[in-house]
Amino acid sequence: MHQLMVVKQNRPIAGQVFELVLEGDTRDITMPGQFVNISLPGFFLRRPISVCDWQENELKLIYKVVGKGTDYMSSLKTGTELDILSGLGHGFDVSLSGDAPLLVGGGVGTPPMYGLAKRLVLQGKSVNVILGFASSKDAFYVEEFDALNELYDFGCEGFEGSRPEVKVFTATVDGSLGTKGFVTDCLKEIPRYSHYYACGPIPMLKALKAAVNSRFNEASDDVKISGELSLEERMGCGFGACVGCSVMTAAGTKKVCSDGPVFDAALLFD
Repeated sequence: MHQLMVVKQNRPIAGQVFELVLEGDTRDITMPGQFVNISLPGFFLRRPISVCDWQENELKLIYKVVGKGTDYMSSLKTGTELDILSGLGHGFDVSLSGDAPLLVGGGVGTPPMYGLAKRLVLQGKSVNVILGFASSKDAFYVEEFDALNELYDFGCEGFEGSRPEVKVFTATVDGSLGTKGFVTDCLKEIPRYSHYYACGPIPMLKALKAAVNSRFNEASDDVKISGELSLEERMGCGFGACVGCSVMTAAGTKKVCSDGPVFDAALLFD
């Protein structure tokens, strides 16, 4: 879990958003939706960053510059060695996806959706992806999600069935890219989904859950589609010792870093 990784690449990809690629042991990362905690010289607390994607000996992270810590991260040069706590948290359960999973990412909640989408496609699943941003200048990874349509040709072996498809929908508040509005405004473009996964700010997650449940209740009373929501929360330790990231759920108080960050949607916001 504790290890040293080396910066391979650190580049801006949109506005104040950066893509950081690290070289090192990734064996502790086992589920999309997990995160790492990065120690930075001169900063007391580590910085928790969700995992965007990983493969053998390579870890991809996406972060937004929002304070002194992430501003320092944006200056990291190739070859810099970082102290990392890896494979933290409980991620998304791909076994719950069903045959038509829906993935929703808002802003910097987008990165874990990429790793999840990639692994679902490799299982032969077609996915619908909704990405929400403030404006086109804040958007990132839209093309990368679309490129997952080619992943099946290289990564899936022994799957019997139709070729999986990734459909990407975008929403921007100012209408400069895709649908004008919020991620919930894109739901009407998707006729059916079996399970939904989402990561983003709390208001987005609340609105998404309400919109999904409302839509299905129109067809049948008291029907609630299953889903998983990843919470964004300030963390101290990252592994459940400091209880600084505790939240209330229908199952009692939970720690986002160790019990989450991914939770059953049924436990939240009711």
